[in-house]
Amino acid sequence: MLQGHKKAASPLMVVVAYFIIYVVWGSTFFFIEKALHSFPPFILGSFRFVTASAILMSYCAIKGYKLFNKRSILEAAFVGFLLLFVDMAGVIWAEQYVSGGVAAIIAAAAAIWFILLDKPKWKENFSSMTTVAGVVLGFIGVVMLFAEQIMASNDNANGKLKIIALCILVLGSIAWTVGSLASKYFKKSEAQEKEDLHVMVKTAWQMVTAGVLFNITALFTGEYASFELSSVAPVDWFNLGYLITFGSILAFSSYIWLLQVRPAMEVSTYAYVNPIIALILSHFFTSHAVTSLQIVGLAVILFSVLLMNWKAYRTKLSAKNKNKKILQGNTLDTLAKNNDRQTPIDDLPEAELVH
Repeated sequence: MLQGHKKAASPLMVVVAYFIIYVVWGSTFFFIEKALHSFPPFILGSFRFVTASAILMSYCAIKGYKLFNKRSILEAAFVGFLLLFVDMAGVIWAEQYVSGGVAAIIAAAAAIWFILLDKPKWKENFSSMTTVAGVVLGFIGVVMLFAEQIMASNDNANGKLKIIALCILVLGSIAWTVGSLASKYFKKSEAQEKEDLHVMVKTAWQMVTAGVLFNITALFTGEYASFELSSVAPVDWFNLGYLITFGSILAFSSYIWLLQVRPAMEVSTYAYVNPIIALILSHFFTSHAVTSLQIVGLAVILFSVLLMNWKAYRTKLSAKNKNKKILQGNTLDTLAKNNDRQTPIDDLPEAELVH
């Protein structure tokens, strides 16, 4: 079997799943901005993640997944704190002052922090000129967004809030990166691997952590004291429901499923599409104007992400072509065998037997 082989899946299901992670994840920035018309930021996060975690945990229980393992829960809580609380709290709070499109563009620039903070891969990353060029371009794109927000501000107070919002978005993106890297490098023994929880169970615990922390923060900031359920517009209940069911449950499930049936490098392309979807929705369905500088900044950042991943893409393509040649060679060998001209397999170089 070829390395990296993925099990067969219905082409229609693959298309639907890609549509979900491309469009739905990209649209969540828009729906957060809309839901903020009725919900204070931390209450919005609380309602979203408490409900989503309850739904996901119930699903895992029905599926018969193991739900409790102290080590796994602690790891999930740490990752959930960084990914779903620090980063998402930053996104939700910031979207009171900047558009969902701008927030999505800053989120796309997270690739910069993965390069800068992934210490075990520094030698590999910084030995590639395309990767270094991508990091530099990414910073230029972020600076362009800061400049655009400053120039678009009508007064000093508004301008300061927008800059603070952008800074919080960047810090949240860094928290997302740290949490992702921590999850990647958590060391487990063979026995711990066997006892580990299913990825969906761990995600449910991450959501539980985020929901509890959003609740605590909403209490301390006084949001619950001034919040009334009766003041929530019906459309914003829909917006919240969309974030829970489509953004947190359906999109994540589609993402996990795609990783099982398609190459991870291919699935990761959602990062190029999400900010485009967010910017389009922001332009047509909100009062925020999409400026030419935002579009240029988005193009610069997406191109920088492409450069940062260029080495990995080339390696993947090279491996794919090599496997294709091996398969073609095996086909020719089979034909030769039928004509009594095949070289015995034991005479082949060992490398040719490793697919």
